[in-house]
Amino acid sequence: MDIQVTIQGSHDLAGQIYRQLREAILAGRLAAGERLPSTRDLAAQLGVSRKTTLDVFERLGSEGFLQTRPGDGTFIAGSLTRLPPKPPQQPAARATAAPLWDRLPAGLALPRPGTTLPFDFMGGVIDKTPFPFDTWRRCINHALRIQARERGAYRDPAGEQELRLAISRYLAFNRAVTSAWQEVIVTQGAQQALDLMARVVLEPGDVVAVEDPGYPPARACFTAQGGKVVPVPVDAEGIIVEQLPKNARMVYVTPSHQFPLGMPMSLERRIALLEWAQRSGAVIIEDDYDGEYRFEGRPMEPLKSLDRAGLVAYVGTFSKTIFPDLRMGYVVPPSSLLAALLKAKQIGDWHGCTLTQTALASFMLNGDFAKHLRRMHKHYTERRQALLAHLKGELSPWLDPIVPAAGIHLIARLRQGLQERDVVAAAHNESIGLYGISAFYAGEPSQQGLLFGYGGIDADSIDIALGKLAVVLPGLAER
Repeated sequence: MDIQVTIQGSHDLAGQIYRQLREAILAGRLAAGERLPSTRDLAAQLGVSRKTTLDVFERLGSEGFLQTRPGDGTFIAGSLTRLPPKPPQQPAARATAAPLWDRLPAGLALPRPGTTLPFDFMGGVIDKTPFPFDTWRRCINHALRIQARERGAYRDPAGEQELRLAISRYLAFNRAVTSAWQEVIVTQGAQQALDLMARVVLEPGDVVAVEDPGYPPARACFTAQGGKVVPVPVDAEGIIVEQLPKNARMVYVTPSHQFPLGMPMSLERRIALLEWAQRSGAVIIEDDYDGEYRFEGRPMEPLKSLDRAGLVAYVGTFSKTIFPDLRMGYVVPPSSLLAALLKAKQIGDWHGCTLTQTALASFMLNGDFAKHLRRMHKHYTERRQALLAHLKGELSPWLDPIVPAAGIHLIARLRQGLQERDVVAAAHNESIGLYGISAFYAGEPSQQGLLFGYGGIDADSIDIALGKLAVVLPGLAER
């Protein structure tokens, strides 16, 4: 029999023949039980060497598509009769995700990559330009030399010891969070830390209290783990403890710089939250996502530093201090959860990239991380001042800023009946990326405003963009 095979050029002849024969078998054009020509005849038919056709038959045979009968020839495997010759119009069965995943938002209320504008106030973005990449390259090379000397084996799920030591020292000195290095777990960003905590603490149907407005990826994480997410409003002092559900198993808060509104949780409210958790036995997740950048006032005591009952998990990230694509974070959990979290980490991904962990450890222990933070604090101070000068100046008739003491974004509430969608659309027409706060509410928003992230936009661009915005807003207010 002749087999229709088309050969293009002289590259990868065996691969071309193999792929076409395999497709013909799966599509049913070569039926189960059908006899194939010999490798010699097929080679002559196609004008290739017999070794090429031998290689093709051996590969198809090893994968179960062909069967060889000594003295009789080579045949299409009979087991393939169980496969339909072509996909039915409406397959009787298909792989489906659990209904939960259809209910979760696709973008987690955050802008997608590639959607930035020339003047973009996107939150969660940092400026890589001042980062000391030459120093980082030396740290990477140092890590490569260490890695080359070690045997190829799996590592500690909690992370590299040097990095855990560097993190514990940094937290003790800068954030008043005292812990032994053995209590630190390195994660793939703060999001994995939240996921691990949810996996270990929550049973399906358990109640998780979150701030409202709050961080959408955290809500999605807890929902994906089967938790019942209950939004709790915040006021000028943080989450309103009196409105926490009595049966909450977990509470997620951002006390250093409430996301997205920006105010810190007062000391009185922190103590009230810890007292509530002790009475109810709930676990508190304290997400300190950008508290390193403080611009005024004394830093508030982290919940973790006040915790005497062992109920607070302190979560941090290097996404705002270095860059998000590093994918490095950490959690300092209650000691009672440490063993379970290590099991969950090992089951999830065993451990993160040891090369970048070792490099980051050198970067921190050599003092380069502290130098970088001081340099970035200066840059962000300049940008924050430029932003506030406009918001308190020519933009003040339309925007009412909530001035935070820390962080690299701030919120401005809308005045005079302005609508988020109108302001965002008008700004977009001027090549300005603005983002409303409505998406951060779990339910109906109680206020409208704009999030101004200044991590990824320099002071000169802030001046240009807000100068343009000052021209646009009066027209919107007159509608």
